[in-house]
Amino acid sequence: MDWDKLRIFHAVADAGSLTHAGDILHLSQSAVSRQIRALEESLNTNLFHRHARGLILTEQGELLFDATSAMVKRLDTAAARIRDSEEEVFGELRVTTTTGFGTLWLAPRLPKLYEQYPELNIDLMLEERVLDLPMREADVAIRMKEPSQADLIRKRLMTVRMRLYASEEYLNGRGIPQTPADLSGHRLVCQGTDSAQVAAGAALVQQLLMNDIPSRLTVNNYFGVLQAVLNNLGIGVLPDYLTEDFPHLVRVLPDLESTEVPAFLAYPEELRHSKRIAAFRDFVTEEIIEHRKRIKELNAEAN
Repeated sequence: MDWDKLRIFHAVADAGSLTHAGDILHLSQSAVSRQIRALEESLNTNLFHRHARGLILTEQGELLFDATSAMVKRLDTAAARIRDSEEEVFGELRVTTTTGFGTLWLAPRLPKLYEQYPELNIDLMLEERVLDLPMREADVAIRMKEPSQADLIRKRLMTVRMRLYASEEYLNGRGIPQTPADLSGHRLVCQGTDSAQVAAGAALVQQLLMNDIPSRLTVNNYFGVLQAVLNNLGIGVLPDYLTEDFPHLVRVLPDLESTEVPAFLAYPEELRHSKRIAAFRDFVTEEIIEHRKRIKELNAEAN
């Protein structure tokens, strides 16, 4: 149905008069009358009873007026919320990131964001596949490399390195390796080199596998690697951002680590003024700053 005709119908039904509706819409009475007739013809029904005192809705007209009233109410509500959104943060925000970062770093911190913005609805999309932000497969992304897609605003958040970690209980039972060659007496827990992961992590795993390591457990994401390490299954290749939230993990062979992996936050240029994006960006940035401070404190305590 033509929205212009529905808008005119609603004004006529609300005013009860073609003339009054025309004054409200800044249209002539004849123009309003033509639009009402065209709408009635398209619906093949009469919407008004016409008499000397004005217009009265038919049964079919009442049904349509109920529908247009609901539409007008929803539009008014949306307009009010759009105005309010200049100062408030609410609605859906689709965030995509890797399974490891999303489950191990981001999700545990989200309660703080919800405390600030209780009406925010986050759709957390965890996968290694890079979603197309300009095509709006997601609103904002955190990725372990600089996004290559065009028309994106990018912000470098932090750098990550993949390192070796194990539980105290595992090392108490199996001993602490002093050289890479000593890994032959341990089980390596890691992502498979053919799994979707950052190139630096795969390169470190390939380097480790040059040693004679008879027992391995491969998992296709860092969350699974961490669970295996926490359950004393072996020495795991894990991102260093875990050390704050899992301080009891013991770093193994501290001279072995991957090259730096940059973490970027990105979102489409068209969402530059989105309050939801700004709130999420500022929240993640503040959490990164706190994360760095805590890491420095942990390092100072260790030394």
